[in-house]
Amino acid sequence: MVDQKTFDPYDMFKKFSDQWEKQANDFIKGSSNNPEFVSYSRLTSDTQARYLEFFKKNQEFFANQWNVPTKADLSNVAKLAIQTEEKLDSLEEQLWKLQDSVDSSNKEMESITEVSRDIIKLVKQLKKEQTISKKELEEVKQLKSNLQEVKSELAEIHSLKEEILILKELMGKNIDTKAKQEQNLAVTSK
Repeated sequence: MVDQKTFDPYDMFKKFSDQWEKQANDFIKGSSNNPEFVSYSRLTSDTQARYLEFFKKNQEFFANQWNVPTKADLSNVAKLAIQTEEKLDSLEEQLWKLQDSVDSSNKEMESITEVSRDIIKLVKQLKKEQTISKKELEEVKQLKSNLQEVKSELAEIHSLKEEILILKELMGKNIDTKAKQEQNLAVTSK
């Protein structure tokens, strides 16, 4: 059999592109080492930059006259839209935080309300106990004054008792002295 090669388009394209790349590299090396070419390319790039600047100014002038937005206007609008979205996101986060803080403060207020209800109950209970204590204090004062009266009466009774004892002793002495006098009288009269 005869050795037949099939046609491979990829292989042919690869050879063509390798040769084209080699020629392009040789041309670039040759021209970049050439000072005249470098100065010419610099001159043309400066001219092109001035032309682009002039074209841009004219385009902006006509766009302003016809009220048509330019590329710069569209980019500014896009930047403003992005900044607005960022600010809206920031505001949304702040609103969430504010909502969370309001919820937590509401919970705190509920707990404070419950505590204040308990305190009110305690205050009412303390008022009741205070009125009871006042009544008991009045009763204790009354008892104290009664005890003072009893004490003073006991002191009077005690002083009367002492006076009675003194009188008893005096009467006993009187009786003894009378008996002695009577005995003396009886002895003397006998």
